[in-house]
Amino acid sequence: MKFCSTCGSARIEWKVPDGDNMPRYVCEDCQTIHYQNPKIVTGCLPEWEDKVLLCKRAIEPRYGLWTLPAGFMENNETIEQAAMRETWEEAEAKVENAQLYVVISLPYINQVYMMFKAQMSAAEFGAGIESLEVDLFTEQQIPWDQLAFPVIKKTLEYYYADRVTGQFPLHVGNISHRAR
Repeated sequence: MKFCSTCGSARIEWKVPDGDNMPRYVCEDCQTIHYQNPKIVTGCLPEWEDKVLLCKRAIEPRYGLWTLPAGFMENNETIEQAAMRETWEEAEAKVENAQLYVVISLPYINQVYMMFKAQMSAAEFGAGIESLEVDLFTEQQIPWDQLAFPVIKKTLEYYYADRVTGQFPLHVGNISHRAR
């Protein structure tokens, strides 16, 4: 941080503010403490019959690899709204009956993923601006070695294990290091 977003001062220090226990950027002129917190990524695991909808990324990071539709939550929206918006933006698919299904913390990149299991309203979809292509896959068709992110692989693993039992509990976990 080079300048205070409150007063514009360049007198920014990295220190533990009084009454706190972690270092933060603090403006020495106006005393504003600039907190930095994890970003929320939310998305859907869209179901249609025995298939799930995946998107091939048209953007970095991980251009050309497959993912579930997901992205950063925006201000003034709920996590459900964000998940449904991302599904529309990336896959031109409408979903309903969204239920929170997976929450995974990625502390090494300061993100928290919140994925919803949801039913597609119809088998209608298309590649949005952030996708090269979009398609429905059975478990056997999933390009497991071409998935963009470990959290997507983990979400799909939970899903297919849960399909065996017919129970879809909330899964909470973390991925504490970057996949190699």
